[in-house]
Amino acid sequence: MLSQFDRHWRETRAACAEGWDLLRHKGPGQITFWMIALVVGAASGFAALLFRLAIERLQAALYGTEDVSTLATFASGLPWIWVLLVPALGGGVVGLILHKFTPDGRVRSVADVIEGAALCDGRVEKKAGLASALCSWITLSTGGSTGREGPVVHIAAMISSWASNLLRVDGITGRDLLGCAVAAAVSSSFNAPIAGALFGLEVVLRHFALHAFAPIVVASAAGTVINRLAFGDVTEFVLPGQTTVEFYLELPAFFLMGLVCGLVAVLMMRAIFWSDDLGTTIQRRLSLPHWLRPAVTGLMLGAIAILFPHIIGVGYETTSRALTGTLGLGEAMLFAVVKVAAVSVTMAGRMGGGVFSPSLMVGALTGLAFGHVATAIVPDHSSAFTLYALAGMGAVAAAVLGAPISTTLIVFELTGDWQTGLAVMISVSMSTAVASRLVHRSFFLTQLERRNVHLAAGPQAYLLAMFRVQGVMRPVTAEGAADEEACLRMMDQGLYLNAQSTLETALPLFEKSGVAYLPVITRTEPDGTPVLQGALFHVDALKAYNRALAATAEEEHS
Repeated sequence: MLSQFDRHWRETRAACAEGWDLLRHKGPGQITFWMIALVVGAASGFAALLFRLAIERLQAALYGTEDVSTLATFASGLPWIWVLLVPALGGGVVGLILHKFTPDGRVRSVADVIEGAALCDGRVEKKAGLASALCSWITLSTGGSTGREGPVVHIAAMISSWASNLLRVDGITGRDLLGCAVAAAVSSSFNAPIAGALFGLEVVLRHFALHAFAPIVVASAAGTVINRLAFGDVTEFVLPGQTTVEFYLELPAFFLMGLVCGLVAVLMMRAIFWSDDLGTTIQRRLSLPHWLRPAVTGLMLGAIAILFPHIIGVGYETTSRALTGTLGLGEAMLFAVVKVAAVSVTMAGRMGGGVFSPSLMVGALTGLAFGHVATAIVPDHSSAFTLYALAGMGAVAAAVLGAPISTTLIVFELTGDWQTGLAVMISVSMSTAVASRLVHRSFFLTQLERRNVHLAAGPQAYLLAMFRVQGVMRPVTAEGAADEEACLRMMDQGLYLNAQSTLETALPLFEKSGVAYLPVITRTEPDGTPVLQGALFHVDALKAYNRALAATAEEEHS
């Protein structure tokens, strides 16, 4: 008995000593990182707040009102020529900025932040990002039919990139800081601390690693405090009365509505991509300069806004009307179709802004329309049709973002209504299940797929693109290098790799040819003569890929 007690006592002392050592050597470092996360979160929160206030100021100068909740009503009383020309002038300025400061004339947004997290150690472009923020500010202030969450997420990503470069942190820490910045920006923009934290994990980092959770929550809380200091503890939307599910027999209706909302979300995303392709085709055939494309888009938006002023800006007034049930069935359906068209035109025209706020509006209108029909068919077992608008708002937005968890929570935090969780969760789960099978999981990941950036399939797909052949090959002078004569023979047969190629190109070629190694070449200027640099061995490529997969798994489960 005494020996057993001694053994337990020694184990307890050893555990305490190990814990004390961990606290001394790693505790302060962790606390320091949390302080950095707090600073990055506060900076991102202030950036989101300033961006919102800047939109309101410029909007007030152009349309005469700062209040986004009355913009559509106010714009309907303005002269038609003003409603037509303001978006066109805004588009012209956007086009000139993008032409001068971006290499491809494209506004940076959430998709670029996701790409930065996965492929660039948590860093994003800064010069093009600043130009994009300016363009998004002008777009949203002059009538562009998009949302402000995309720009603030990228602005926050630039802040975290600056901090990561200043501190010279590695990829894991850089991604954690990126998640902190994004969470703070979202929570500050929407007064949604829980959803902000989960958005950073679910959408940007795309994992729920435990080591990232605490600093991201700290940053998200900082962003929320900044929002509440400026606007108070108020929700973006106010619902009338109490919204509850009257009877459990009504739940299948929300199941069905979720499927409908998933299809609407897919139609919305495909309309945006189809419009973008159509705009590119028209621009190429007419030989229009890149800077003119947003100006033409602004003119088209102005023409739509003359008849439908609700498409101007983020659309909070129409969303509120849908949630309070002041729109009829015909109005809800018509406004949803026109809003999808306006969003497609705005984004196809390469103007700024995000898709979250438009998806909230389209979802609320879709849910309201469905609610009108459902409550008319089964009036005895139906709750208020405004509940369908609330659930539809979450369902379409979740399908577009590919983020069911954070979107469900952000709907609750935007409305302050936590009593309808069952209906919202059913609708969200069904819509995301449908949409994720018809697109590449989300709007952002589909955007990246269209640029040949394959993140939707997970690390096993995109990690191959991170390794250049030149960094993995064995040079001709290295020990264990490939036989030079054999390499030259393979080159004559057209079996070789360029030094700037990636393992994404190399591994399929190994599978197809069945060889143990492939020659790696560069080409001389100006005649393009191939010069042998070394050889990439199949086993070296597989080892590099395996190490990357192991490191990714370790990060995601730490």
